[in-house]
Amino acid sequence: MSKRIDVTDLDIYYGDFLAVQGVNMVIEPRTVTALIGPSGCGKSTYLRSINRMHEVIPGAYCEGDIVMDGQNLYGKGVDPVLVRRKIGMVFQRPNPFPTMSIRENVLAGVKLNNKRINKKDADELVESSLVGANLWNEVKDRLDKPGSGLSGGQQQRLCIARTIAVKPDVVLMDEPCSALDPISTLAIEDLIDELKSDYTIIIVTHNMQQAARVSDKTGFFNIEGTGKPGKLVEYDDTTKIFNNPDQQATEDYISGRFG
Repeated sequence: MSKRIDVTDLDIYYGDFLAVQGVNMVIEPRTVTALIGPSGCGKSTYLRSINRMHEVIPGAYCEGDIVMDGQNLYGKGVDPVLVRRKIGMVFQRPNPFPTMSIRENVLAGVKLNNKRINKKDADELVESSLVGANLWNEVKDRLDKPGSGLSGGQQQRLCIARTIAVKPDVVLMDEPCSALDPISTLAIEDLIDELKSDYTIIIVTHNMQQAARVSDKTGFFNIEGTGKPGKLVEYDDTTKIFNNPDQQATEDYISGRFG
């Protein structure tokens, strides 16, 4: 189910402003890729370009290619909505729909995609998605209660359940633990480790230890100065990036000398 992604010569713009320049990256199926780097260097912008969420901002666009499973996601006639169905997204702050129950939250993406689903299939999908997000045992007796009544860490896992209910190939996570306490963070990290057997996962994180713990590959982004584009400085196996990077800038960032 999980797919390889080839990013070639990707430039990302906000109107006339070149925000991220010249990204080349091969993301292997069923791996976790961490994107690290100082604030404002384009990590989240790049992440959002992978499922074409970047274009939701007026005037924003990309040049270059992102190919998944032989299809250029930016090719002529490709429907961005279909791209986002294949490539799900989990945001920084947990965002369950406040008026919906836990069950309705899980099914929200499926219903948004106009999929008719009978009660038995819906029940099975709710259970399998919540099991997949390590949340089932905590909420199975209160599926009709509001999702907003859960703790922050539970809400984030509910959002992950909502994402995987649509059965995507890839899951993008934009700093999924930055609003969470250490115990919830650990639960999400364990979950990422389990999910990679079924999905390709790309995560933006400011937490260096987290990147080292959860990812197979790490991409270090940096920016030369205000008004300059962010660039991918180095991309390699996580152990290499953290123990023996090729670039001095990577070494400086990881050792805390700047950033």
